[in-house]
Amino acid sequence: MNRNIMKEITPLTDNDCFTIFSRTKKVFDFPLHYHDEYELNLILNGKGVKRIMGNSEAVIDDMELVLVGPSLAHGWFTHECKEENITEVTIQFHKDLFDERLLNRNQLSLIKKMFENAQCGILFSQETIVNVADRILNLKKMNGFDSALELMSLLYDLSISTNSKMLSDPGHLCKEYNYKNEKVEKVFEYLNKNFSKQIALTEMAKVVDMSEAAFARFIKKRTGMSFVNILNEIRVGHASKILIDSTDTISEIAYQCGFNNLSYFNRIFKDKKIIGPKEYRKTYAGAEMFV
Repeated sequence: MNRNIMKEITPLTDNDCFTIFSRTKKVFDFPLHYHDEYELNLILNGKGVKRIMGNSEAVIDDMELVLVGPSLAHGWFTHECKEENITEVTIQFHKDLFDERLLNRNQLSLIKKMFENAQCGILFSQETIVNVADRILNLKKMNGFDSALELMSLLYDLSISTNSKMLSDPGHLCKEYNYKNEKVEKVFEYLNKNFSKQIALTEMAKVVDMSEAAFARFIKKRTGMSFVNILNEIRVGHASKILIDSTDTISEIAYQCGFNNLSYFNRIFKDKKIIGPKEYRKTYAGAEMFV
């Protein structure tokens, strides 16, 4: 098994509370990965699937429900599973969906504790899965404020459930870089507003009042990525959302997101998302975003 850990750019937008998508599959072929969001993952008919969470590995039973924290490497792999209709339901939500001051209130203290434990991955008991599986499956049928309330209620019920356990040892998060810098935030804000345009290193350096060489060193040190890599990641992130939300052709989406060469777009997209834009659209066609 390839143990390279990829960073996933999820289709969740800044304007949505969460996204949910369900798939019926025969195999798990997405590689070991991590992302910035929380993820609640329900698997049905998955007996024999191997789960990797941080530094732990296990073969799962017929049903599994796991809450994955931000930056925790995870993945499910077909392994010994022979089922033809494995059902996977994934809910992803922002790590700042709940304001820190809100989480510090007494009534939400258990949710706060659950989120802290999710940094190691939380496996919920079979009894809990039986109690909440239908609610997770039905969440996709809801919309608007009702869906947000149901997610909050679901998370609370999970936080008070019994016999859950943490899967990984602490300290096995993928490296996160410090973006809490005024100039870095200004860079990301500018790129997110102008990703559809051609943006040169010279232009970006001027935005933060630095020389090209100084800016290149600064952004690499602060984010661990080159300017071009950051720009491509932002563009691919926006492209992935448009692929799900629109019927525009892949070529049209590529140009909308600042790529003036389709083959280059396909290559960068696959490098960032593991699969090409066509396969990505097919995989996430059933995804729903909830404000």
